[in-house]
Amino acid sequence: MSNSALAIQFFLQIAVILFACRVVGIIAARFGQPQVVAEMIAGVCLGPSLLGLFFPDFQQALFPWDQTARDTQSYLFPVSQLGLALYMFIVGMEFRIDIVQTQWKSAVAVSVAGMVCPFALSLALGWYFFRYTSLFPAGTGLWESAMFLGASMCITAFPMLARIIHHRGLTGTRIGTVAIGAGALDDASAWCLLAFVLASIENNPAGVVANIGGGAVFVLVAAFILKPVFARLEQRVTADGLLSDAGFITCIVLMSLASYVTDLIGLHAVFGAFVIGTIIPRGIMTRDAIAKIHPLTVTVLLPLFFTFSGLNTRIGLLNSGSDWALCLLVLTTAVAGKGIACWLAARATGIPNREAVGIGILMNARGMMELIIINIGRERGLISDELFAMLVVMAIVTTLMTSPIFDRLVTSVPEGINTAPANAKSVSA
Repeated sequence: MSNSALAIQFFLQIAVILFACRVVGIIAARFGQPQVVAEMIAGVCLGPSLLGLFFPDFQQALFPWDQTARDTQSYLFPVSQLGLALYMFIVGMEFRIDIVQTQWKSAVAVSVAGMVCPFALSLALGWYFFRYTSLFPAGTGLWESAMFLGASMCITAFPMLARIIHHRGLTGTRIGTVAIGAGALDDASAWCLLAFVLASIENNPAGVVANIGGGAVFVLVAAFILKPVFARLEQRVTADGLLSDAGFITCIVLMSLASYVTDLIGLHAVFGAFVIGTIIPRGIMTRDAIAKIHPLTVTVLLPLFFTFSGLNTRIGLLNSGSDWALCLLVLTTAVAGKGIACWLAARATGIPNREAVGIGILMNARGMMELIIINIGRERGLISDELFAMLVVMAIVTTLMTSPIFDRLVTSVPEGINTAPANAKSVSA
């Protein structure tokens, strides 16, 4: 297939993907679901799980994946990776560890529970899968497989959590502060854990040390060299309260180089993009950089990532009662390890039950962050297509659960804790 034909095919794919995401988004909104949930579902629907099941010829023509037309889908991969890097760059710029200080005891307790419990349960689940199923590909080690499953279960949909808290008018409340603080700590810890797992895949101790050491050096350079440089640069790249084009390009160049470096040392590009996002000075630079990056990334590039994930998700591979029983086991482990553990941790630090339940519900959502991690695992050969499908189902279900259960069980902000602005919406909004 010629380059011009590939370009034509790619533009058609973009049109279909964006249209499908918008249609599913309209339907999802009627059920109180955010657009990101609709895009997760639309991505799966465009793949072999639904469109390919009922219209296989049309699906293959639209998203061909064979030896003669392989390049048409290979276009989606690099573009989707660009979307991921830009999105994680945004997440890094929105990452605020200082917010933990106002409710540090509860936030840290919820964060620890939200990491330790799902990780421990997932290690046991990973051991079972490794010993008694074929859900991990041949050649993978027990330690790496179980560690990866643990890392994937620990993640929280931090960007989605932040949007829900803002939309519900919970900014400044105890629920919002504890959840956003714990979610930020959880995601940072999960990415560090994932970096360790990726570095140990090769079963080469020297390589592991080099990769982890390289990652540590990268973080130190970013924190102690690049961050002060950016702080001094801020006044030069901002004028009249706006970020200049040169400043914006500098941010993108540095983000791209950081993604390149972390990929080169055996970690993943999104890790570098996230770290660089955390060192951008808060204020004009982050405000304007997010404003410039966010629209294109969220409306165009991320739907391509969801579709690329959906094209690799084959729900039909779960074709027996035992497969679905294992899928249910994955989902139960995820909910018990994250949602219930965070609820109990919040209660243990003196938070009233209704607020603690709300925190547990918010922390349980996996969202797109889960898809990012499991796509990395699939790309590195750590999980089979069957386990990938199970984890996609878990990510979608835990995200779908969040809004309706939150609305039902936490119907209003308890009196005395809402410190949000007077015009903020209530939880029932």
